[in-house]
Amino acid sequence: MTRESRCGLLCSQCSFRESMGCKGCVQIDKPFWGESCPVKGCCEGRLLPHCGMCGSFPCRTLEGFAYDPQQGDNGARLEQCMAWAKEDLCPPV
Repeated sequence: MTRESRCGLLCSQCSFRESMGCKGCVQIDKPFWGESCPVKGCCEGRLLPHCGMCGSFPCRTLEGFAYDPQQGDNGARLEQCMAWAKEDLCPPV
């Protein structure tokens, strides 16, 4: 199943989606806000669909994004990654 992001951010609920023409990180090569995203790069480098499937989850990089004072979400993306991982490991019958 394709997820909206690598980090657990729900792109469909992002306030920048329309204003920046962003299709979500799984659909783009380079984020609108910079040259690269360390979370996206790490996840895709490990051939993982999202961070919740990583053996190092949650890592410092992802936690840094989740708890960033200006752009963070107080860990909501970590919870989303955990929910995605649970769904991916134990899909409904």
